[in-house]
Amino acid sequence: MDFMQIQIRFPELMDYVLLNLVEMARSKKKTIQNDVPEDTLFFADTHMSQVIFRNLIINSKKFTNEGGEVRLSSQQKDNGQLIFSISDNGIGMSPETLSTLFRINFKNNRPGTNGEASSGLGLLLCKEFIEKHGGQIWAESEEETGSTFSFTFTLD
Repeated sequence: MDFMQIQIRFPELMDYVLLNLVEMARSKKKTIQNDVPEDTLFFADTHMSQVIFRNLIINSKKFTNEGGEVRLSSQQKDNGQLIFSISDNGIGMSPETLSTLFRINFKNNRPGTNGEASSGLGLLLCKEFIEKHGGQIWAESEEETGSTFSFTFTLD
């Protein structure tokens, strides 16, 4: 896959990413709330950023119970970085599971709330793509409360 960073308008990226995901969420009685400001711009590879957002949103939906919510947010830092966060009010993770995320030598393949398959490979791909952009990814979680996956991109 070629790597070409361009300036991306967040709303246009989300229009594409959410095209199929919103209906899927609605059919499972889950909502996706986008709190990222409409004027948000960042530099990234379009295809890789689509994969990152899609994988993280799908994971959040997968581990959120019926009637739950997935929320997208962002925070601009003074150092020229933009932090995106994807949070859910789902089943969360134990500290042990959380500590093995993003590590290829551990299998995190627990089923989703509707028995959906999960291999953990999507998170490894997200990590690889984010690091290729010079960013970082991390997760915070509490069992029965939910999870937040955050990652950085540069503003310019």
